[in-house]
Amino acid sequence: MTRRAFLGCSTAATMLAAASANEPEGIIDCNVTIGQWPFRYLAGQETSGLPAFCQRLKSKGVTQGWAASSEGIFYPDIARANELLHERFVEYSARLLIPVGSINPSLPAWRDDLGRCKDKHEMKIIRLHPNFHGYKLDDPVFTELLSAATEAKLLVQITAQMEDERTQHPLMRVPPVDLKPLGDVIKRVPGARVMVLNANASMIATALRGVDVSVDIAMLEGVGGIENILATWPLERLVFGSHAPLFYWEAAKLKLQESELSTGQLAAITHGNAAALIGVGTSH
Repeated sequence: MTRRAFLGCSTAATMLAAASANEPEGIIDCNVTIGQWPFRYLAGQETSGLPAFCQRLKSKGVTQGWAASSEGIFYPDIARANELLHERFVEYSARLLIPVGSINPSLPAWRDDLGRCKDKHEMKIIRLHPNFHGYKLDDPVFTELLSAATEAKLLVQITAQMEDERTQHPLMRVPPVDLKPLGDVIKRVPGARVMVLNANASMIATALRGVDVSVDIAMLEGVGGIENILATWPLERLVFGSHAPLFYWEAAKLKLQESELSTGQLAAITHGNAAALIGVGTSH
């Protein structure tokens, strides 16, 4: 469905509901963050609001969301950030979401944090924020972390950016991650499973070209954005990511509808590719 056809419909919400009903396997949202963002209020992100947030995602057709915590970006105590995330999931039985651990390899105890994510919290995924945590992808410690995570059979998510620089607080300017070194690092770590979140089309076409990583659709903008990316990017390495709640979830769904995609392409992007990455089903 094109953008023009979508916008011509009288009730967009009805269209979204109908589209979800036609996707029996549901949607795996690989890019969710739990917790308040320091620079603007996000409704429903209080701890008590987690069940309602999950219900809202479920009503959109999401059957699984990979959720890290905003505390994992800003807390100097990463262990406590991951513990809080784990406690929220246990307390509220948020079966829709699976927890994603945060790791900061610039901290001396990052190996202990990695071990707790895998063994204590039984996490399958970790999420990195190099630009917030003060290291680059060509730093030796990143290669060490990727090797350790690969040995632990963890999927590694690298968040390229949380916000467009133009919308950031003037005293908190955080540039995007320089992704250019990533290809060389991955070649040195056989078997590494890496997903880059919030990469825009320019990053994918340049820094990530030919690199064995998956990317999500959260920041693919423009009419036919997904369709255009698939002209040069492998289908099996493209996944659904909404970047909710910092982005409106519906914006990610609209990107699927405004590109000309086959049923097979939709199935791969919305759930098949992500499920294959971590070897789990899409229903709970």
